[in-house]
Amino acid sequence: EMKTFFRRLARVARTHSTVLIRGETGTGKELVARAIHQQSPRAHKPFRAINCATLTAELLASELFGHVRGAFTGAIRDRSGLFQLAHGGTVLLDEVAEIPMEIQARLLRVLEERRFVPLGGTDPVSVDVRIVSATHRALRKEVEEKRFREDLMYRLRVVVLYLPPLIERTGDLEALTWYFIRQMNKEGFRRIDGITEEAFEAMASYPWPGNIRELRNNLEAAFAMGEGSILTLDDLAPEFRGVAPPVSRSELTEPKAPQTVDDLERERLLGALRATGGRKGQAAQLLGISRSTLWRRLQVLGMSKRR
Repeated sequence: EMKTFFRRLARVARTHSTVLIRGETGTGKELVARAIHQQSPRAHKPFRAINCATLTAELLASELFGHVRGAFTGAIRDRSGLFQLAHGGTVLLDEVAEIPMEIQARLLRVLEERRFVPLGGTDPVSVDVRIVSATHRALRKEVEEKRFREDLMYRLRVVVLYLPPLIERTGDLEALTWYFIRQMNKEGFRRIDGITEEAFEAMASYPWPGNIRELRNNLEAAFAMGEGSILTLDDLAPEFRGVAPPVSRSELTEPKAPQTVDDLERERLLGALRATGGRKGQAAQLLGISRSTLWRRLQVLGMSKRR
């Protein structure tokens, strides 16, 4: 259950432990990594992310550790790497299982000694960073097949968080949908204040092979192509119309009232307050917001007198 997941995330965020996030492509691993950073004592320091699967070994080493002038052809000046740029903060190593073996030893030194030598350099650089890594692979299998160092695996997976695919998290679909809608509302090109039950039922019946990334992309398309402030089934891609349950004539002539952003926000805040026994400080922490922000939202929504 995701409530349990986020309670665990909040506890983990307060520590300095390295974290490994496992999950299929598109399940929101970077969102979780950012949430860990934002709820940690390092929140006011930089958060840097890199996809280790998209770069050659030489480029990846340069991006992570930086280089000195003349380290290789084209290195015309000294350049700081990700670990230096994120000093005091958090680094996300996405697709960490794809890191070449020759770079894994360098990464292990960062984890064990909190220092490294830039490419072409001779003097070690000390850094203070928290490393969060993410992968869709089983690192144990990568170790068995001699593609990943066992000692590095143990250093990376002090805490393991598993993100199930969206099809196993249907109870989270509504909250995720409104999370993305609120994000897109802030961009200002269209505002969504409600979603019809017909549209949401179609989304709930869809298998989401692309997980959260596919959900966000479909909502972005609906924002771009649709009209009005209510998201309807017609705003969604054609494949959703094939999975929607049959609509009765009465539903066609009298559509059910859409849920509003405020309704969903009230449910979210009430859920956090119930989970923490009405303790607003803990509820704010669970929601990833400050106590003052929670108090303002309760006042705006007419909930300031509730537990």
